[in-house]
Amino acid sequence: MPLDVVETLCDLVRLPSVNPMGRDVSGDEYFEYQVTDYLQRLFERLGWPFRRQPIEARRDNIVARVDGDVPPEQGGAILMFEAHQDTVPVDGMTIPPWTPEIRDGRVYGRGACDIKGGMACMLTALSRLAEQRPSGRPTIVMACSVNEEHGFGGAPRMGELWQGGSKFLPRAPDAVIVAEPTSLDVVVAHKGAVRWRCHARGRAAHSSAPQAGDNAIYRMARVLGALERYARDLAPSLGQHPLVGQPSLSVGLISGGVSVNTVPDRCTIEIDRRVLPGEDPRAAFQHVVEYVDRELRSDPQVEHERPYLTSRGLSDELSRPLAARLSEIIRHRGASGRCLGVPYGTDAPAFAGAGIPTVVFGPGSIAQAHTADEWIAIEQLHRATEILYRFASQAWDAHA
Repeated sequence: MPLDVVETLCDLVRLPSVNPMGRDVSGDEYFEYQVTDYLQRLFERLGWPFRRQPIEARRDNIVARVDGDVPPEQGGAILMFEAHQDTVPVDGMTIPPWTPEIRDGRVYGRGACDIKGGMACMLTALSRLAEQRPSGRPTIVMACSVNEEHGFGGAPRMGELWQGGSKFLPRAPDAVIVAEPTSLDVVVAHKGAVRWRCHARGRAAHSSAPQAGDNAIYRMARVLGALERYARDLAPSLGQHPLVGQPSLSVGLISGGVSVNTVPDRCTIEIDRRVLPGEDPRAAFQHVVEYVDRELRSDPQVEHERPYLTSRGLSDELSRPLAARLSEIIRHRGASGRCLGVPYGTDAPAFAGAGIPTVVFGPGSIAQAHTADEWIAIEQLHRATEILYRFASQAWDAHA
């Protein structure tokens, strides 16, 4: 009996898998291990061979394999379904995050839209393929990664599973579909990102005699002015992509000082620079650093850390045949199936960067992701499941 997509989603929502997002936190709700353990039990019950791939403490990728008509060892095609296990934190949510609620044709709960809904669709479609075994189907690899929401730490490691003569996977997949809420459209291009911290140092003093100190917040204000000019005047001129637009820069976090009556000796910001497909994130980081250095005339009290996140963008160059075929099936199921670009990032570059045609597809809207009352429409769950089943159940040429 194939899985039920709504029931599977509710099972997943009940399992907290919060990404700490770099914060120093503790508690059972953090990290993905509860979801990974659930997936292992599910794969064991369904009889699917699987591998767990440790990435960090309590954070394992898990990958299962369901063979097609012709196993890959004999030249058969390999299609990967990929979904991340983590969610963003639950701060400020107005609904119980781990108690899935079904009402008004929706499933509510943290991760329902991003991206446990898409994972449930993939698992359900794969269970149906494994049971019905339609002729011509490829081997399907169900890959569930960790740490997508803050660092893309899991997906880039999956290549290790097919390198070096692995018995589990003899070679790389021929195509990858990455689950994200795309409203049943096909994302073929998106921006990448580079993120880092910048520190301004000063000298502490009592606020009654501020002239005795050196205010790090004032120094950081000059850095922020330079970054604002970069974002407004320079970044938009650095390139243009027909599907995702222009590069951008944003400062999202700032901290400094210990009390209102102390001149602060340190201030820190975190910077997000979005890069176009084909743009090198590390070169983009260096470009910003050199610009700020010129604007501040090489202030030695300003220091940029090395980036803690670098992710390339997704280009549509390799994926056009794959996207066209998926789009056609989507349209036959009553959705628009547009091929488009988006500004946000996904796990897809981890596979596209290795030369594998990769697209992003899933139920739900990005407008519901990360929200205080996160939800996904049940109708979209059923339709996405059917689309994935139809796509993977027909004979196809892995190199078309």
